Amino acid sequence: MLLTLLKSKIHRVRVTAVELEYEGSCAIDADLLACAGILPFEQIHIYDVNNGERFTTYAISAPAGTGTISVNGAAARRVAPGDVLIIAAYAQMTQEEAQGRSPTIIHVDQKNRPLNISPH
Repeated sequence: MLLTLLKSKIHRVRVTAVELEYEGSCAIDADLLACAGILPFEQIHIYDVNNGERFTTYAISAPAGTGTISVNGAAARRVAPGDVLIIAAYAQMTQEEAQGRSPTIIHVDQKNRPLNISPH
């Protein structure tokens, strides 16, 4: 049996842009993706702290060091620039693989720069 567990979380990033006419996805600063171990085109779950919206999309890489968090396509209607988001990635693993595993949690500052990275 496979279990679905939290792999990584980018906690309380701020939306910097919304692009309704884009194909879809969420552009995330490449530094944050690397810290979280999230790959381009990997499925992510987004939780908007401001309005309670929750949706699934995929990550794409934005230029490193920019702090970019751009929600694109149809999901752009669910957030607004400045909204605070939690971005989560999950992984499926066996119970044996899950034993002793901790997710990576990234906390950020007001400009979406990593403050600390910790296995939780």
